[in-house]
Amino acid sequence: MKNAEENNNYRIAVPSAFETVFSHFYFAENKTAFPITKTLLPSFQTILVFNFGRKSSLQSQQNTFLEVEKCMVLGPIKQAFNYTLEPNSEILVANFKEDAFYRFFGNALFDSLPIDPDDLIDENCFALLWEELQKLSDPKQRVDYILDFCKPYLREQKQITKLLTDFQNQNLSPIKAIASQINQTQRNIQLNQKKLFGYTIKEANRYERFLKAVNQIQENILKDSKTDWLTIVDQCGYYDQSQLIHDFKYYMNISPRKFLKFQNDICSSRSE
Repeated sequence: MKNAEENNNYRIAVPSAFETVFSHFYFAENKTAFPITKTLLPSFQTILVFNFGRKSSLQSQQNTFLEVEKCMVLGPIKQAFNYTLEPNSEILVANFKEDAFYRFFGNALFDSLPIDPDDLIDENCFALLWEELQKLSDPKQRVDYILDFCKPYLREQKQITKLLTDFQNQNLSPIKAIASQINQTQRNIQLNQKKLFGYTIKEANRYERFLKAVNQIQENILKDSKTDWLTIVDQCGYYDQSQLIHDFKYYMNISPRKFLKFQNDICSSRSE
């Protein structure tokens, strides 16, 4: 994001003991006198958002407006959405990795609309957690408090999840290979993938192709090079330019050319 001195936003790394649970935490605050609106790219992660100060707001591609008063869960993030930080507001975002949300809450979400985390576990613990977090002024201290809070809730990772997350051979179908390895049906592996991660392998592969295109375009921007759309199509595995345009509209609701034009107003959840 730009205007970092005014917005004061940055990533916070997690200790090695939590690397299979969170990819990172993200902190942002608005120290200006005006609301700041940004677009968050999809990440296929489930996120837990804590809001402090004035309320923040979210806007989906379907123009659904929602306020984040204290704490909300969204995910997996499959499409871009806008978020607005009002003056004197700040957010702290926990980014769950792979099956970690399932390991914490015992189920995965299948849309990106916010849900109160207390509704997922039938307890009032997150409201109490937020009360404790707001007493702390340092984001790193808040992260440490959240990590300590999480320990009793985390379940062991399932065998199927570990096999899916560790699978590296791009020449083989992970569903077929893992089904054969543990003597289960492909359908059962597919159902577990959806249940534990909140999305299918097919959805993930499509997004990885899109992300590769986005990263290539951003590299061209940094190098001040002209983007050749046919080269992007060829290098990223698209059939043609119309398929690339379709993915941009699906994930971000804009065209590739508009992405180039407005890229300074767009945050990538993987590079914040």
